[in-house]
Amino acid sequence: MVETRIIDGKGFAEELRKRIAGEVADFRAATGITPGLAVVLVGEDPASAVYVRNKGKQTLEAGMASFEHKLPAATGEAELLALVASLNADPAVHGILVQLPLPAHIDAQKVLSAIDPAKDVDGFHVVNAGRLAVGLDALVPCTPLGCVMLLKHHLGSLAGLRAVVVGRSNIVGKPLAQLLLREDCTVTIAHSRTKDLPEECRRADILVGAVGRPEMIRGSWIKPGATVIDVGINRVDAGGGKTRLVGDVAFDEAQGIAGLITPVPGGVGPMTIACLLQNTLTAARRLVGD
Repeated sequence: MVETRIIDGKGFAEELRKRIAGEVADFRAATGITPGLAVVLVGEDPASAVYVRNKGKQTLEAGMASFEHKLPAATGEAELLALVASLNADPAVHGILVQLPLPAHIDAQKVLSAIDPAKDVDGFHVVNAGRLAVGLDALVPCTPLGCVMLLKHHLGSLAGLRAVVVGRSNIVGKPLAQLLLREDCTVTIAHSRTKDLPEECRRADILVGAVGRPEMIRGSWIKPGATVIDVGINRVDAGGGKTRLVGDVAFDEAQGIAGLITPVPGGVGPMTIACLLQNTLTAARRLVGD
């Protein structure tokens, strides 16, 4: 039986936001420029609306300027692209984030590709993805960046560790694998169609669940003492008409097997907005040549 320690992503993110606020204050004092983040929300998706509201609040708390653009679900693609073009040209805006998912009639990839790569604080533009893949400086997707920060904080050097990332999305799985390669891990990207997925997972010193299936990764899939990063946020029935949030890892089963594990909620989630603020500050510094 292993003593499992919980990784406090919420506490780490709070400290990171405080540090960023201090760096923003120094940047403003040195340049007279306030880093600005523009967030675009199309439609009335409740989860997206809450997320955007939290982003705006934390952006202001960090001493940055927040520009929110809330558009109706019927907004046309051309209108959205015109807004993105205006934000690209606005010197007060250093970071642009278009909240996903977009309504079905809008081509999300077309919109993401229209964002100036220098202002792409989500790190989804093909230029930033390509720069990350070949080891150049890039704006990196926020959730993978937060995962690596937590890993390095708790484990120190990641060099030589075997990492298995379950999930191959452009938002988490692929960029996280690239970041782990950069840290000299031996990386496997697995997914729902991987042959003998449990055995692949059991080889991991670092096991990341990023597949979007509630509690898919069982306790028996985890190597004793491994570090488990659970990126999944799944809402499931809790009975009595209520729901609860669970990750991609069966958390209760992982207790006593994993050495370290992120909970859901309170693990990776809070790191995403903190890393968005960091990316916005990074973009502002680069755009003014600081």
